[in-house]
Amino acid sequence: MTTTHAQSLVTDDRGVTTRWATAPQRVITLLPSLTETVCALEQCARLVGVDRYSNWPAQVTKLPPLGGGMDPNIEAILSLKPDVVFTAKSSRIAERLEALGLKVVALETTSHADVKRLLNKVSQVLGVAPEEAKTLWHRIDEGVSAAAQQLPAKTQQLRVYIEVNRAPFGAGPGSFMGETLKRLGAQNILQGQSDAFPRINPEFVLRAQPDLIMISERDLTAMLERPGWSTMVAIKTNRICAFATIDQDILVRPGPRLAQAAQLMADCLKRFAS
Repeated sequence: MTTTHAQSLVTDDRGVTTRWATAPQRVITLLPSLTETVCALEQCARLVGVDRYSNWPAQVTKLPPLGGGMDPNIEAILSLKPDVVFTAKSSRIAERLEALGLKVVALETTSHADVKRLLNKVSQVLGVAPEEAKTLWHRIDEGVSAAAQQLPAKTQQLRVYIEVNRAPFGAGPGSFMGETLKRLGAQNILQGQSDAFPRINPEFVLRAQPDLIMISERDLTAMLERPGWSTMVAIKTNRICAFATIDQDILVRPGPRLAQAAQLMADCLKRFAS
């Protein structure tokens, strides 16, 4: 991808503006979706460290693991002398790192529009030509649409519950997962929820009687043990898509693999909409 070296001025999602005289060459990411975004922009070689959960593409697993967004290894981060640290706005680590003299860009991603904006912000920081980020987003967006075009009309009748973790939290309609589900034509039983990923009362799901449940394979056993859930028709008839960890990672990360996530959802929906 084309890179530029003009001075850049970037305002992150906290409203904090940072200036670079030249494009940063030593980059740290403290969120998997940010790691994936840097690499999708073909700038993986600039990464000098990542969070413990970053595992795609495979080459990032060879980089120093620096903890998580909530518990980063500050000493290890400082020792790598990064030109920029990308982190989640919600991690609240940005101010601590800035107090130690580091430049930080804190970003938050909830929706498809946020993923597009994040691509643009990261490319701006790294000095990647704007048209490169635009082209990448167009390819991602087309991939989501292509997944939707594979599905039969009966998909529109499916009422779906997506559980993102065992607390349980679900994917609301305003989340990137909820938006993908809508673009695929299925109905979300959490339609009335204003939060992107609301905490769910298990009784609500039991009463809603979804036609189909999407969940991580690792959380399946805990879900099946909830009081009363064994009586749910979707569970009794095994209308469940339990995603392996490698696929669940794709589904729950709001980054450049949105099209792959849409295809995983579409493959699940096809099994029960035909």
